[in-house]
Amino acid sequence: MKLFLVHCGFYDPQVCNGLYEFHVNLLIVAESFEMARMKAKIEPEFIQKRMHIDGLQMIEAVKGYRLELSLDLALEDRSLIILKHHHDLAPASQ
Repeated sequence: MKLFLVHCGFYDPQVCNGLYEFHVNLLIVAESFEMARMKAKIEPEFIQKRMHIDGLQMIEAVKGYRLELSLDLALEDRSLIILKHHHDLAPASQ
């Protein structure tokens, strides 16, 4: 299995009457680009926001480190993403 980043776009009718396109990235584990595309399209958020796919990337290595995915049955098909909230703003102009 490989890790894919699926770049999705959508229009939110509640923001400026849907004039501007918003984007999100979904992390998908699949065997191929086509499987990643199919899996992204059945994600609840994808369906709810009527998204479309702008692009896909298969991530094999980052900065010299290869990614190795292994199934963890204890996770019961859930994702485990650890967040660190931050609020780094550019300095105020004077």
